[in-house]
Amino acid sequence: MGESERGESAPRQRVSYWCANGHESRPSFALEAEKPESWDCPRCGLPAGLDEQAPPKAPRNEPYKTHLAYVKERRSDADGEAILAEALAKLRARREG
Repeated sequence: MGESERGESAPRQRVSYWCANGHESRPSFALEAEKPESWDCPRCGLPAGLDEQAPPKAPRNEPYKTHLAYVKERRSDADGEAILAEALAKLRARREG
């Protein structure tokens, strides 16, 4: 279907968005459409905002942590040693009894 067969398009406007890397994106929206606060930069994928002087910060990705790393965050070495000693005492008591 060609442009002439669809009828007239809605009046449009271009809106500038800037990412933390300084890239400018200019998507177009219908005049009456609500403009989103952020837009993904097509060059680098970072979020882009309407304010060139204060673009959104890049999201911080947390590195993968193992189960042991999470346990070490919650317990000290002394806690770990106490839990291990308690478990070993239970195993030894079960073996003797």
